Amino acid sequence: MSISRSSDETGASPVVSATDVRRTYHLGEPVHALDGVSLSLPRGSFTAVMGPSGSGKSTLMNLLGALDTPDGGAVEIDGQSLTDLSESEQARLRGTKIGFVFQTFNLMPRLTAAENVTLPMVFHDTVDEDRRERARTLLERVGLGDRLDHDPSELSGGQRQRVAIARALANEPALLLADEPTGNLDTETGDEIMDLFHELNDAGRTILMVTHERQIAEHADRIVHLVDGKIDEIESVGGDGR
Repeated sequence: MSISRSSDETGASPVVSATDVRRTYHLGEPVHALDGVSLSLPRGSFTAVMGPSGSGKSTLMNLLGALDTPDGGAVEIDGQSLTDLSESEQARLRGTKIGFVFQTFNLMPRLTAAENVTLPMVFHDTVDEDRRERARTLLERVGLGDRLDHDPSELSGGQRQRVAIARALANEPALLLADEPTGNLDTETGDEIMDLFHELNDAGRTILMVTHERQIAEHADRIVHLVDGKIDEIESVGGDGR
């Protein structure tokens, strides 16, 4: 295991890059959630972000996912600067370039698994039949080909997270962002979800994962440690959590 403090360890073309980003929230007194963070995600990399509560993990993920904008610095996604885009253009970029996986799954309870997966496809001009077929293909890819017409309430936690991953892949995004993806799962199911992330990463998918669990973070190639809104260190772990 080696330790590095460089925020860009390879010369690979980054899918996302943040340069000296800062974000302050005014909650009575100013809270500096991020204070001059620079980080890039090379294409095909698998990065985990760890840190204590309030260290800036979620803020960093939100900025890299175009869910929020920095007060200073710059964020580029696939070579496109967010500051050059309108809100609607940023929304389209999120829908086509980024897939999100959340701890609480965020599935629509009254839609079937397949219908949940088709939701992001609204950003593409495809007919319903094509969307349904793509949803079937993605659900088969995550091992749920026999659960297309099941509502979330009829699925286990691990199955719901697999649906969420299939939905995140609906538009073949350049980046997969996962916020505590195993947080609501038991250890065995969490390991199965991480195996799926490894398969996606081995196939070339770029992944950024926020987690507070060391054993989960060690599935990534490197761990970014945040403290008080700054990168304290970047640790190379080589994905040896498998």
